Amino acid sequence: MRHRLTRDEIIRRLATRPPIEDLLTADDLEKQRAAASAASLTPAAVLLLVVNHPGEPTVVFTQRTAHLADHAGQISFPGGRVEEVDEGPAQTALREAREEVGIDPAGIEILGELPDYHTSTGYRVRPVVGWAEPPLSYAPDPYEVADVFEVPLHFLLEPANHRYESAFYKGRLRHYWAMPWEGRFIWGATAGMLVTFQRIVGRR
Repeated sequence: MRHRLTRDEIIRRLATRPPIEDLLTADDLEKQRAAASAASLTPAAVLLLVVNHPGEPTVVFTQRTAHLADHAGQISFPGGRVEEVDEGPAQTALREAREEVGIDPAGIEILGELPDYHTSTGYRVRPVVGWAEPPLSYAPDPYEVADVFEVPLHFLLEPANHRYESAFYKGRLRHYWAMPWEGRFIWGATAGMLVTFQRIVGRR
């Protein structure tokens, strides 16, 4: 029988996570350091929200609209850049989730945070892990969000579903993580954060 990861286990494993050097492969570390040194990074935060459905916990994703300047059409977590009114990454993630997807922050418990993820587009992203009990209602902002959907947590935590791929982009060979799921292509920074999440909370 598949082990069902509990809220308390996630909290404990996030609180006792190993150093980043023990979580990432040499390729991942090199990519993160290169992104961090390439330019001054804009602080941002995203919400990795686990929904505790009775049958199977899931994680919430958004598909961005095709006209956006950054990451158009891509799958991502709700989130965005830090604003002056935000008192920390958790507040940024909750504010953005409300603005983008209409999720009420009052129904979300913050369990912890993942290490910062540095993107090639100039962001230093803090993934904030949240927990919510169903039902959740979504009211996506039509300008930013084309769709909201959930993926089973067990799928995301299975290393066999984590594909390390490569492709030429602007004359350079780029390497990235990808997790295709039912016609959806989760890749890039979002998939990279999920790999880190699995290495922290999926360890025995």
